[in-house]
Amino acid sequence: MLCVASALSPLAALAQVSATVTPAAPDTRSEDDAFLLLRDAARKDDVEKADFYAGRLTNYQIPSYVDYYRLKPRIKQLTEAQFRDYLNRYKGSAIADRFRNDWLLELGRKRDWVVFDEQYPQFALDDDTQLKCYALMSRAAKGQNVASEARNLLVSPPGYGEACGSLIAALAQNGQFDTNDLWAQIRLAGQTNATGPARRIALLLGASDAKMAQAIDLPALVLAKGAGASRADHEMYLVAVGRMAKSTLKLGVVALQKASAQLTPQEQAIGWASLALQASYALAPEAFEYWQKTNGAPLTQEQMQWKARIALREGNWPLVKAAIQAMPASLRTDPTWVYWLARAQQAETPGRPNPQADALYRTIADQSNFYGLLANEELGNHLVLPPPGQPVSPTEIAAMAANPGLQRALKFFNMRLRFEGTREWNWELRSMTDRQHLAAAEFARQNNVLDRMVNTSDRTRLEVDYTQRYPTPHDDVMHPATQTLGLDKAWVYGLIRQESRFIMDAQSHVGASGLMQVMPSTARYVAKKIGLTDFVTETLSDVRTNVLLGTNYLNMVLGGLDGSQVLASAAYNAGPGRLRIWRATMTRPLEGAVFAEIIPYTETRGYVKNVMANATYYAALFEKSPQSLKARLGTVGPKNSAVSADLPSSN
Repeated sequence: MLCVASALSPLAALAQVSATVTPAAPDTRSEDDAFLLLRDAARKDDVEKADFYAGRLTNYQIPSYVDYYRLKPRIKQLTEAQFRDYLNRYKGSAIADRFRNDWLLELGRKRDWVVFDEQYPQFALDDDTQLKCYALMSRAAKGQNVASEARNLLVSPPGYGEACGSLIAALAQNGQFDTNDLWAQIRLAGQTNATGPARRIALLLGASDAKMAQAIDLPALVLAKGAGASRADHEMYLVAVGRMAKSTLKLGVVALQKASAQLTPQEQAIGWASLALQASYALAPEAFEYWQKTNGAPLTQEQMQWKARIALREGNWPLVKAAIQAMPASLRTDPTWVYWLARAQQAETPGRPNPQADALYRTIADQSNFYGLLANEELGNHLVLPPPGQPVSPTEIAAMAANPGLQRALKFFNMRLRFEGTREWNWELRSMTDRQHLAAAEFARQNNVLDRMVNTSDRTRLEVDYTQRYPTPHDDVMHPATQTLGLDKAWVYGLIRQESRFIMDAQSHVGASGLMQVMPSTARYVAKKIGLTDFVTETLSDVRTNVLLGTNYLNMVLGGLDGSQVLASAAYNAGPGRLRIWRATMTRPLEGAVFAEIIPYTETRGYVKNVMANATYYAALFEKSPQSLKARLGTVGPKNSAVSADLPSSN
């Protein structure tokens, strides 16, 4: 046996050993069931079960995944030869890139920079922050200065893990990060509730990690002891100020004011920045005043953006401009801040052309997103869809049907393995032309994978099929439902496109279901209101039931919010209660675009912008006439919401 095994590749030898594992009891499940059990075993790092189920799948139609899930639980024990054998067997596949990702993490953990540097350039997706931290560590170990790149990368402490934490320690040790960098990281960790990273960085500074943990988790204890005398004491006190403000803004303000005499001007500004951020999240009227006290403070990227948003709310265009210009290039080039910087430039010459503003608008006006549409309108153009291009041919679609990666994706979708299916699908799109993207999208339509149709078609640049990007499935149900209620069908479709991407069995992490992502409690509430006496929650996945309840709920929300699609979209996502709170903070009417941008919840902010842009495209498709997103957004007034206080959230 030893002689035979030595003639086999490392992976084949492992498979031979795995095949000798016998089950404790007979199992008559199908191969697909065995594959699902193999996947589950791999996720639990159960080597024995992974070997057993892999042994049952020697002729399975997706062998690369069988081998991957067999190897994954023993990833820390694999030899270099076993890693290379797998990568050679499945070279160029999505799962091989995933396996290289796993190997690179192990190489980084072991500080094997020679092999890491050989393999990292071959990692195609390059979407792992941990690996980016290891890559910078490798370069720093060779004497390269990577401090600037590290500062741009290290912006989310909750995701640092071993790699990014070790990068910070390495840069502190070799002098590329100074004490200011380390305290900036601690403040960022406090802002994002990342106690672990904050404690580790505190130790690098020779400070008490226990007190650091208290500043984040039990800020009242730190504040009660006062600001102290050392910089470490001051910095921890300021972290505690920000944490206290998160729960009680007033107490945070009192704590900062109490210690002001002991703090330097810059430390006071840092404290006000923490308070201003929490005030901004609450849309408190004091937020603008607090931001004005932050001059001289090194702001986090989140703070920079909220300083600009609160200036927008106040209509203070000089401050909007200054806040955006102070952002790093990675933020300034985002369409959001390109657009608002252009608006700030335009405000300097009211009623007259502004070449600087127009130049900025033009850089994003060809984009199909929310701010691309608004920039295009600022240049004097409304949305007009071009005539449809040449439809894809059966031959072009047949080429997609023969694509092994897309075949694997469909197999996974049929098994309800959406993560694996999406990974395989997107992997195949990376080098496709516009025509191939259109053909792949049509292939997705034929197989009723509408979310992949939409996302695939969205990738085209020169050839665009808007019926793929903005489909109208179930119009036989949607049209009478919206017509009966007097709802704008373009808006409803725009909302569904954002909610579920037309996946009928879509389930959110909080339990929302179906096309319109309706919560069971909301469904029961609406069913009772409209007299649907035979409703049971199991029918939420039924198209007619889901649309009936979803559109009626949307109509209830819209009716209580002055008919504003912006407000109703926000309420549909975040709940009417939160919307009432946000709207109650308003002291004057705001542009719909401004209101959308200052929504405190990141998810809801993006949701509203996407829904409103979607609705504009759908209206252009339905009405065959120029459309204005700006007109659709309208103006949002501060009037108290009349929406029913007991109306539940949709999702």
